[in-house]
Amino acid sequence: MGNPQDTLENLPLTSDVVVVGGGNAAFSAAHAAAERGRKVIMLEKSSEELAGGNSYYTAGATRIVHNGLNDLKGLIEEDERHTRTTVPPYSAEEYLGDLEKLTQGRNDPELSRVLVEEGQETLRWLNKLGLKYRLMYERQAYTNPDGTYLFWGGVHVGNVGGGEGLVKDHTNVARRFGVDIRYSHEATELLVENGRVVGVKGTTHGSPFEVRAESTVLAAGGFESNPEMREKYLGEGWARAKVRGTPNNQGTMLNAALGIGAAKAGDWNSAHSVQWDAYYPDNESNYELTNRLTRQGYFLGILVNNEGERFLDEGEDFRNYTYAKYGKVVLNQPDSIAFQIYDSKVRPLLRAEEYDMPGISLATADTIEDIALKIGVPVEHLTRTVAAYNSGINTDRSFDPTVKDGKWSSTAPPKSNWSSPLDTAPYYAYPVTCGITFTFGGLKTDTFGRVQDERGNHIPGLYAAGEMLGGLFSNNYPGGSGLAAGAVFGRRAGTVA
Repeated sequence: MGNPQDTLENLPLTSDVVVVGGGNAAFSAAHAAAERGRKVIMLEKSSEELAGGNSYYTAGATRIVHNGLNDLKGLIEEDERHTRTTVPPYSAEEYLGDLEKLTQGRNDPELSRVLVEEGQETLRWLNKLGLKYRLMYERQAYTNPDGTYLFWGGVHVGNVGGGEGLVKDHTNVARRFGVDIRYSHEATELLVENGRVVGVKGTTHGSPFEVRAESTVLAAGGFESNPEMREKYLGEGWARAKVRGTPNNQGTMLNAALGIGAAKAGDWNSAHSVQWDAYYPDNESNYELTNRLTRQGYFLGILVNNEGERFLDEGEDFRNYTYAKYGKVVLNQPDSIAFQIYDSKVRPLLRAEEYDMPGISLATADTIEDIALKIGVPVEHLTRTVAAYNSGINTDRSFDPTVKDGKWSSTAPPKSNWSSPLDTAPYYAYPVTCGITFTFGGLKTDTFGRVQDERGNHIPGLYAAGEMLGGLFSNNYPGGSGLAAGAVFGRRAGTVA
């Protein structure tokens, strides 16, 4: 007979698969397992009202290989603009080259190969299940004078409704499959018996719980929301970074896995971080504004620190290839503050969703001197910086934001592309700081997410996906490849769990 004190509430839950996390990778794993007839329990640390992990805070951009607009038919929703739209092909060779270039060759070649080869097919699988995709006109295309549209930068497809739509669609699919989603359930420990992971322990509303399962999939994010871990692994000053996404990614399950012998993989000393509104009152984990606090038009203007000096090449490459590493550069400036400066010629090219949002931090003026006074930088420094930038611009190239136009400025540091003189009032200055998105270090796995120990052996019963899977990114990443990786490797883990 059982203990008479036992109740249905405190007996362990049982399942074939337990998935820890509530974002894109977690859902992809849950769908794949449930599709095979497995009983699945998902543990989401947040309440239902604040669920979705970092995925909710994204724009939904997903980088996949394709051969142009016709190749995307059947995946993306129809749009009357398609007949006037050019979507350049994005090849597997380009994708692999971008991964290797941006990570400085530190990307795992097998994980990269799987990501590239299976990205589009995985999105089509999700689309058939109920996720909706579209072309991202407002983020990845420019309108030509003749009313046609040209896409650029390698990432063209995104979720209908952005991150919010992504999580809503995933949740509907999971419920249709009968996945048991447990909100406000924080997993804190792994259950191990005879060397095998047999589930997790945690708390819900202050009470302990336990889930026992044949397979445990960890998709609970990195440690970007934990200032102590940021300082330990990313370095001094990272505690000052603003958390863009969920506040729940504290690294708890990463530490739990390391504690039972899992090996680290990937770059634990770098992270995805962006330029982020510095002075907006609620500029961390803003569930309403999500990604609208990013400021990604920097390549169209100049970026100066609070001494009025430029400190990086704003036009080094397309925004999709530089934005995730420039947050760190801003973090390292005095007071971790910088200012994006534009004139009225390029201001209309800035994304409305980011630069026209209510309450945005902004200074405007009719002269560079007055802009300097308004943002509190030395007037003589900023006027000298702007003069050097303007005088160094080559005049034998035309400004064209749809290509790397080679319109450079020879000022120091140089600006390699998209150099348009700051000479037409009014002028606009947007204060930015570092907003951290996710950390690149994770657990060592094979290509199906099987977590490995230091000897390369699979820890039975344990899998990882999403930000917890290490090895894909280092220092930087190609925009849109994070959601793609979450879907691809989440699905793979779910097919074998």
